[in-house]
This record gives sequence, structure tokens and C-alpha cells, in this order.
Amino acid sequence: MNRAEVLRTLDTPVTAPAYAPAAVRFTDREYLSVVYRTDPDALRAVVPEPLRVDADEPLVRFEVMKMGDVTSYGPYVEAGQAIAVRFGAERGEYLHAMYLDSFAATAAGREVGAYPKAMGRPALYVEQAALVGTLDYGSVRVATATMGYKHRPLDPEAARERIAVPTYMLKVVPGYDGTPRVCELVRTRITDLVVKEAHTGPARLQLFAHVLAPLADLPVLGIVSASHIVTDLTLAPAVPVHDYLAEEASS
Repeated sequence: MNRAEVLRTLDTPVTAPAYAPAAVRFTDREYLSVVYRTDPDALRAVVPEPLRVDADEPLVRFEVMKMGDVTSYGPYVEAGQAIAVRFGAERGEYLHAMYLDSFAATAAGREVGAYPKAMGRPALYVEQAALVGTLDYGSVRVATATMGYKHRPLDPEAARERIAVPTYMLKVVPGYDGTPRVCELVRTRITDLVVKEAHTGPARLQLFAHVLAPLADLPVLGIVSASHIVTDLTLAPAVPVHDYLAEEASS
């Protein structure tokens, strides 16, 4: 390969990339989201500055997402936690943890974006009038969420507001000497959002301790809300909003 061909490569291995360089569109993306209160000190321990946690609203959203169809990846399931934060005057969410059953989507999320993705075994299904979302790490259960199936309609605009909030992530690329080559806070959000269905209802959430999937480090102290939403959407590219290495160099 010449220099131009090398620079056109997307990921490794270059002869058999894990994902295609395609614009990604999600069709029939189904969400189970349970928002809960947790310990504000636990949030401060994991949320990076300059993001701020609201001590009066120490909220976490546990979600399971079943992707009906995704450009270049196909169907897969994802689960994780997002923390309510502020960046300046803007309210948003910090993506704390994500677990997927698709290696291609995991690799692309980490390499092209800054999504904190790891492999796991999430599932979303209906059983005996309840919507059930689970996450296993290997053979070990780390989360179980249940919600009454389609108990009450949720206003589509309210559903849109729940899903389309700005999201923040850490992008860290290590150098060969063990120090970061890239260390940035990035921002993205959902675009071209179509809400197809939206419901709410009673919910419960259990988190179980696991050293490699520490969701339970943000304990459930009370359920705030739950929603079941089906959408089509696109994810905008991530944009850096804070460079930690530049901050270090100027100090």
C-alpha cells in the first residue's frame, strides 16, 4: 500500500475491517429507560470536570436499546448508564457505561467516536405483561429492569426530549509511552429523530455488583420515571468541547 492508501484505511486489521465507513442510520431502535436517583458522591467520583453533577438531582438513566436495523452493523442490543450533568448552562448526559452484543458496533463506537463500549449480553423482551431488560456480563447477571408494558401513552414531544439531550463522553487514546496522545471531552446528540411509539408506566430496577461491569457502584435509591420508546434516528459525529492536554500545557 502507498501512503494515500494507508491514510484511507479506517481501522485494523486493514484487510478485514470490523465495520464499514458508512453513515449509520438506526431503524426501529427500541428503548427501555429507567431513570433513578443515586448517591451524588458516587456520581462525582466518576463524572469528569468540567461537567457538573446537580446535587439536587443525582440522576442516572439505565437503558436497554434493541436495534431493529442498523446500517453496516445489522440488529444488535445495547445496555448502559447515562448520568445527568451540566456543561456550562447546558443540561445533558454523560455516557458512563455501555455494553453490547456486537463487536462491530463496539469497535466502531470506541474508535470512530468516544462511546464507552464493551462487550456484554443485553436483552430486551416482553414477558407476562412486563417489558424486561437485562444485562449479563459473561454468564453473570448485572442488571434487571422491568416496566409495565404500554400502561400509559407518553407524549411524543416528551419522548423526543428524553432521547435527544446532548451527550458527553471521554475520548482517550493512549500513546506508546503510556501517556495519553488524545484526552478530550466530546459532545454529540441525536439527529433526524422520528418517534414511532412512546409509553410510560411503573418500573423496577436491580443492579448487581461485578468488578468488570460496576453498574451497581451507582446504587438505586429511588425510581423517578420509566419509558418505552421506538424510534428511527441518526447519531451526529462527536465534536471536542474540552482538551485536557491543552489545559495541562497551559497550566
